[in-house]
Amino acid sequence: QVQLVESGGGLVQAGGSLRLSCAASGNIVSIRAMNWYRQAPGKQRELVAVISSEGNTNYADPVKGRFTISRDNAKNTVYLQMNSLKPEDTAVYYCHVDSGVGNPSSWSEYWGQGTQVTVSS
Repeated sequence: QVQLVESGGGLVQAGGSLRLSCAASGNIVSIRAMNWYRQAPGKQRELVAVISSEGNTNYADPVKGRFTISRDNAKNTVYLQMNSLKPEDTAVYYCHVDSGVGNPSSWSEYWGQGTQVTVSS
């Protein structure tokens, strides 16, 4: 099993910044992509940012230019730097990790417990 522990959420005014962290521990077998999702009240969970094991990144359109995902493979940790925050960024943010070897169909996925981000106007 892999445990994901998130930190860094909180309350911030519009235009402010927050940095989320997610540390993986446990029976880690070759972490692949590390991702951040978010879920706002009454909405479906959506993908925010992705970083591959090689460091390639991709972002959802609403956060491009404002959010930056990064990872420290030595620490099995992924970060999400969020700048120029807007009230519509308010959501619970979840860390998600793919882990495994060989055929991707055999990989496992893990979720963090979520951390609340609230942006006031």
